[in-house]
Amino acid sequence: MSTTHCPYCALQCAMHLEPGPDGNLRARPAPFPTNRGGLCRKGWTAPDLLTHPDRLTTPLIRHNGHLEPATWEQALDTAAHHLDHLRRTHGPDANAVYGSGSLTNEKAYLLGKFARLALGTSQIDYNGRFCMSSAAAATNHAFGLDRGLPFPLTDIATAQVVLLAGANPAETMPPMMGHLAAPTLIVIDPRRTPTAQQALDHGGLHLAPRPGTDLPLALGLLHAARTAGHLDHTYIEQRTTGFRTTWAQAAAHWPERTEEITGVPAHHIRAAADLLGHAARNRSAYILTGRGSEQHATGTATAGAWIDLALALGLPGRTGSGYGCITGQGNGQGGREHGQKADQLPGYRHITDPDARTHIAHLWNTTPHDLPGPGRSATELLAALGTPHGPRSLFVMGSNPAVSAPDTTLIKKRLAALDHLIVCDFVLSETAQQAHVVLPTAQWAEEEGTMTNLEGRLLRRTRAQNPPPGVRTDLQVLSDLAPRLGADPHHFPHDADTVLAELARASAGGRADYSGIDPHHLTAGHPQYWPAPRPTTTEPDPDRVPSTPRMFLDTFAHPDGRARFSTPTHHGPAETTDTHYPLWATTGRLLGHYQSGAQTRRIRELATTDPEATVQIHPDTAAHHGLTHGARAHLTSRRGTMTARVHTTPTARHDTVFVPFHYAHDQAANTLTQHALDPTSRMPEFKVSAVRITPAPDPATEGRP
Repeated sequence: MSTTHCPYCALQCAMHLEPGPDGNLRARPAPFPTNRGGLCRKGWTAPDLLTHPDRLTTPLIRHNGHLEPATWEQALDTAAHHLDHLRRTHGPDANAVYGSGSLTNEKAYLLGKFARLALGTSQIDYNGRFCMSSAAAATNHAFGLDRGLPFPLTDIATAQVVLLAGANPAETMPPMMGHLAAPTLIVIDPRRTPTAQQALDHGGLHLAPRPGTDLPLALGLLHAARTAGHLDHTYIEQRTTGFRTTWAQAAAHWPERTEEITGVPAHHIRAAADLLGHAARNRSAYILTGRGSEQHATGTATAGAWIDLALALGLPGRTGSGYGCITGQGNGQGGREHGQKADQLPGYRHITDPDARTHIAHLWNTTPHDLPGPGRSATELLAALGTPHGPRSLFVMGSNPAVSAPDTTLIKKRLAALDHLIVCDFVLSETAQQAHVVLPTAQWAEEEGTMTNLEGRLLRRTRAQNPPPGVRTDLQVLSDLAPRLGADPHHFPHDADTVLAELARASAGGRADYSGIDPHHLTAGHPQYWPAPRPTTTEPDPDRVPSTPRMFLDTFAHPDGRARFSTPTHHGPAETTDTHYPLWATTGRLLGHYQSGAQTRRIRELATTDPEATVQIHPDTAAHHGLTHGARAHLTSRRGTMTARVHTTPTARHDTVFVPFHYAHDQAANTLTQHALDPTSRMPEFKVSAVRITPAPDPATEGRP
């Protein structure tokens, strides 16, 4: 039996893996603080993919338009030849790298090193840009440091009130709901999600704003809280700066005006402010945000507005209360800290910081001058592929942008325009189907490494079995490919612990300091939360396990120790509805699927439960557009059309439809979404697209008399 962690969301539930009657691994929950001995259906079925018939076990090379089996030597030599040729002919930025928030810390670190040292390119980013980048920008501004939850998840279980803005953990990470059973919930979401329903069932509130109006709702709650006398003025004076500027914005958002903008009744706004304010007085309230508030062209400002509300109530940096962001991807936190983001070096250092460049250059045996500068963000990188001034090749590890990126019709064209596309994956995803070289890689249960979960806790992922013959780990791929590009092989080890030791040195002194992380401590079960600086010899106990479970209790990470209020201004969505596109479409996840669905759509139990894309719509709205429950419909935006099965629900807003983004081809929700980007985080606006909905032919009944 092996104990490890689930391959899906950032909750990183612990599980035991053991052989079943057929010899294949089976999962059962293991005791751990985040999941408390529970698993969702995705976790229970995760081992099924290890032996799936679609599993890739042989490298593939495209010949005459078809992917054909090849040896590893042939595949690696082909990939290296094209990468080197493009670098020599067009410069290092002709090659681009695209990573993932699902990669282990070691893989994220080595991938960033591979891009900047072996390829010499600045063109590297990852799909985590689509997940929490706006909240990261907002928390960096507010607190001087970004960690999703700056406190253990278990802390929220004893709170009186928890406000969830744009988060639906009942579907996206069900075991988290055990921590939300006791608190009274205030849920901010345009939809009556299962999380919102739980709030209503247990005496809480559900505020359903118009899509794209979370920011003015946060300002309206701040206005109502101040009017009711709930603000902590002593905290504001002693631990923050900038409140007057924020209040200048909030002063214009009294509840009745906020109702006009958001559609949320003024008395509900006052009730929510009172509920939260009374709990804040008892230092027993939390504000948590998710993708629903972030994935907008104003996502950073919106996340900042929720942080402003938390600061005004005196929540952050106090035991028993706080603000946090619920990270989505399995290693969404660690994935953005160690160098696979366009503007960052390991340790959450900024790539333009001269001291950071000197530190990393010395460790990598190069010069600061030879390190590339910042590159394009994920959406901008993908949109530039194959264009006259963009990258001519792309190396993809652990991601499926042909489904997950906004405006997938354009992205698939950009992928097709590349001179060379290399994809590392364990199934033939929609992106891999377009590749010139496909490299079969190991899965989560077949490799070692560490992950950083939503609360900043380092976790040890242990190998339960070896990969199938013919399959290599991602670290092996980088280790094998880098020397073919002229890099020193000693700089690209394939042993996870060796890479972690180097990552620790690279992050030392950075904002995300992992220098004290020890795999032996993790294996022994000692909790380690970053920052975890290596103990100094002058400390009383140099053998202590470094860990910071709760941040900001004494001071925030700005030089003056104070948190910063923001200056949120509401601009509305990047596009508007009209007579041709009269409805808002918003996207999200289902209980049974995960991200682009490349994994979960292959699991029979999950695919049977949710076999196709659905569109949730109010019955009156459906009837107005000539639709009935169970019918097929086309949804069309200014960018493209998708097809989905109609699911009517009386709790839906009349002006809004919801579609999950797990499906591909003609059911791909991101066919509808747009490239509008937040100016700070560069996160695209997934949550608001103007659409029309029309009846579609049903293949199941087409041709019947």
